[in-house]
Amino acid sequence: MALREPIHLGSGEPILLLHPFLCSQNVWRTVARQLADTGRFEVFAPTMVGHHGGTPSPTWLLDTHALVADIEARLDRLGWPTAHIVGNSLGGWVGFELERRGRARTLTAIAPAGGWSQHSLTKYETVLKFILGGPALIAARLLGPRILALPFARRLATLPVSGPADGPSDADLRDLVEDATHCRAYLQLLVKTLRMPGLVELAGLGAPTQLVLCEKDRVFPSPRGNRYFLRHLPAAASVIRLDGLGHIPMLEAPDVIAELIAAFVDQHRSPQQAIG
Repeated sequence: MALREPIHLGSGEPILLLHPFLCSQNVWRTVARQLADTGRFEVFAPTMVGHHGGTPSPTWLLDTHALVADIEARLDRLGWPTAHIVGNSLGGWVGFELERRGRARTLTAIAPAGGWSQHSLTKYETVLKFILGGPALIAARLLGPRILALPFARRLATLPVSGPADGPSDADLRDLVEDATHCRAYLQLLVKTLRMPGLVELAGLGAPTQLVLCEKDRVFPSPRGNRYFLRHLPAAASVIRLDGLGHIPMLEAPDVIAELIAAFVDQHRSPQQAIG
């Protein structure tokens, strides 16, 4: 598996973009470019350990702590003690863990994973969904992107990621299939999720936080899929609800997501940048 160079664009306030499970930095291409084009943000979007184009996992015991450690090392190499962190799904989970380590200036969690306790129905439901998707992943690995030409394949492929079937572009869907079928962390992270609890101590978040919930999210459907976050996040956290969008909204409405991120970062930008 060839390593993929991270997306790294622009200058200004540092923004870290973290992708969902089975995906790669590709899901952020359009949003990263739009943020960088404002002239106000330096945007960094890497592919996480074990995912297609990311660093291979050094162990079979891969978990979110290994993903967090890798991202921290990348931030250190960039010279970023902190950044405005944006994470979708698994990326949101990693974002919360980075905030706990003091690396977040702000945190935007879009349909985040990890919203469950040790023995939560939501956790088991989520793992079951990905396990049931295993045969489709095997078929897609055998056929490659050609599988999207089969009857009903586009609708089946978009159900987990978007609201309407025509949400993502054909190019984005092909990348999703390629990334999902070459994700070596698939079984590792599912086993980890079964064995361990999700996010804890959410009430102690110190960085300004916004939780972004998507109406057509079929991975973490409302209300049960995000009840844990709504119950445990501090009262100061903002909750944004996006109508008509699915689990990976930047593929359907990149303009909306880029504006949402930019507005929150501008609201909490460092004094030095605000003066400049």
